[in-house]
Parts: sequence; structure tokens; C-alpha cells
Amino acid sequence: MNWAGIVDALGYPSAGLGILIESAGIPFPGEALLLAAAAWAAARHHSLILVILFGFLGATAGADFGYALGYRGGRPFVERFGRFFHIRPEHIARAELFFARHGDKTIIAARFILGLRTWASMLAGMARMPFWRFQLFSAIGGLAWATVIGVLGYVLGSNLGLLETIIRDVGIGGLAFIALIVAVLALVQARAFRRR
Repeated sequence: MNWAGIVDALGYPSAGLGILIESAGIPFPGEALLLAAAAWAAARHHSLILVILFGFLGATAGADFGYALGYRGGRPFVERFGRFFHIRPEHIARAELFFARHGDKTIIAARFILGLRTWASMLAGMARMPFWRFQLFSAIGGLAWATVIGVLGYVLGSNLGLLETIIRDVGIGGLAFIALIVAVLALVQARAFRRR
């Protein structure tokens, strides 16, 4: 897919488009589009803050939509069509139990895990996680994710051709893995700094 063409056509809103689609429960490489938007901003000397803002807004709005789908009809839908995604009723029961215990942390962590990001909001709705609580942790996770991926894209954006080569050669999953490693290292370093 020509990410640069999409970003050129849409500008800043492209930063939130991919994650809006992905967070709503549709498998889509949201981080690739945010990376491309951040690289576009760097190459054209545009605002990184606006890229992060649109990424955050797209992540939050998409997550709210996914939550609403899960809350209003997610379980019957998944039970009916889950076989197409290799999801059995016992998987749903385990996911709901896990969410009841660890929902807050899961909402934040899911932003950085390819695949889980697509389903976490819907699972939160299915597990009847209180919306205000979901909204809080979704916003925290969405802002952290948009910042990490946006900064990474902006740093790489001085050479958009290099970014496209990396995405093509490493793949979106590999790029997400690299972003996760960078995020973990940044968190470990921040934690070590706070202990001093």
C-alpha cells in the first residue's frame, strides 16, 4: 500500500485514520499510517504535535466505537461469527474473566500489541467494563502509543524513502516489534531515572 500517497492526500488526519479503523475492531495497520504521517510531517517541516494529536483522537474515537460494538452486541456477534476467526466460546469466557481482573492494564498495553489492539476495546465492552474507566485508560494508552509511534516516525521521517524501505523489508509486524522494544527501553530508563 502506498502510505505516502494516502498521507499526501489527507495530511494530518491520516495520522488518526488507520488507528481509528483498527481500534474499531477492523484489522488494519494503524501504526504504519501514523508512522507515515509523522515521517511526512518531518519531511515537510510540519508539526509533530498535530500528528500526535490526530493519532490520539483517532485511537480514542476508534476505541470508543469498538467498546460500543462489544457492549451492545459483541458477544452474540462473536459467538455467531467467531468460527471464521477461530474464536470459540471458551476463548470469550477466558477473555472476559481476564478483562475483569486486568482490564485497566490491558487497555493500555493493548495499544502496543499488534492484534490485541484490534480486539481490546470490543472485549472491554463485552466484559461490561465501566465506560468512564475504559475511557480513562484508553486515553492514557492512546496518547502514549501516538507519542511513541509519532516520535519514531518523525525521527525516521527525514528520509521518507528509508521509512518505506524499512516497512517493506521488515514488515509492519516487525516495525511494531521494534517500536515496542523502543517503548519498553524508554520506560525502563524512565523508571531507573525516577529511582535516583
